[in-house]
Amino acid sequence: MRRLCTAANLPEAHLLLHRLAHAGIEARVLNEHAQGGLGELPFTHTYPEIWIMEPEQEAHARAVLAEFERAPASSTPTRCTHCGENNPPAFEICWNCGKSLL
Repeated sequence: MRRLCTAANLPEAHLLLHRLAHAGIEARVLNEHAQGGLGELPFTHTYPEIWIMEPEQEAHARAVLAEFERAPASSTPTRCTHCGENNPPAFEICWNCGKSLL
């Protein structure tokens, strides 16, 4: 196992975890429940961390991470090409039919 990065919060950690899984990279979120120790533990030790299982996939995982960090913040809804439903700007998967919006 090798630590890839520290996420700002748990939702961000899981978004990145799912992107890595989609790219064929097995990963885990560690410190997932550490927020409960805040106050007893330094806050920097409670951030969720993304760890990849296979160190030889690190270069590919870092490329996925860089793409995740570069993603532009859109303010306009995205219409699903499969079902026609409008989705919030940050969604990558249609909330209605589950198809990819990318």
